[in-house]
Amino acid sequence: MIKMIASDLDGTLLLNKAQALPEEIFSLIRELKELGILFVAASGRQYPNMKKLFAPVVSEIAYISENGALAVDQEEVLYQDSFDRELAGKIINAILAKKDAEFTCSAKDYHYLMPKTEAFRSHMLYEVKNECRFVNSLEEMTDPIMKLAVYEPGGLTDESIRYWHGQFGKDCVVVTSGNAWIDFVPFGTNKAKGILEYQKRYHILPEECMAFGDEYNDIEMLKAVKYGFAWRIPKRGSGRQPLIQPTVWKRFLRS
Repeated sequence: MIKMIASDLDGTLLLNKAQALPEEIFSLIRELKELGILFVAASGRQYPNMKKLFAPVVSEIAYISENGALAVDQEEVLYQDSFDRELAGKIINAILAKKDAEFTCSAKDYHYLMPKTEAFRSHMLYEVKNECRFVNSLEEMTDPIMKLAVYEPGGLTDESIRYWHGQFGKDCVVVTSGNAWIDFVPFGTNKAKGILEYQKRYHILPEECMAFGDEYNDIEMLKAVKYGFAWRIPKRGSGRQPLIQPTVWKRFLRS
């Protein structure tokens, strides 16, 4: 019997750079709750942003945010990872030095930003709708740093992925998170850490769990459950279909 379903957001529930969830997801989450199934939103996004996305059911689900650096259940912080500040400074300086690259620095309740362009500032505030604090230096980032991310506005390329892995792959986890983002998190931080925390908290076995994802930052989560589902790479031009089609989810609920 399934007792927990976890899902990634961008590229899984949010398709084609969407910044709002399909309305049908909320009724499905309520149906899960009625069946005694915990829904866990697991994302590289910040916790406040995730609460906005799930506003109609905000108190009815559990959260794994910042690629596993933070897990929050009913406003209770289950754990919060933190980044080495010296390493954070090196990563930030490297991003600032790279042409067109932008960064976000994650604290629990907001992102620290030093945007190079108004376009990025507007994107984070008005499209992604993150909670942000604008600073001029690392010294102004006084809260614990959970995650760093680099944003490549033109989209990730194999060359840029190799570059960031080569720069910092020996110092922390460097993982793609969507089409334009690469995340940097401490070793040992991933979405599976949050999954294991919820399994322990609610006495749920791995074989009673399902998870859905689409990126390299979902691999550990998919391995932490018995039923892990990843997107199949589509044929050129075919696009992806929403993973939450009612026929698909209802088949899972009956199993």
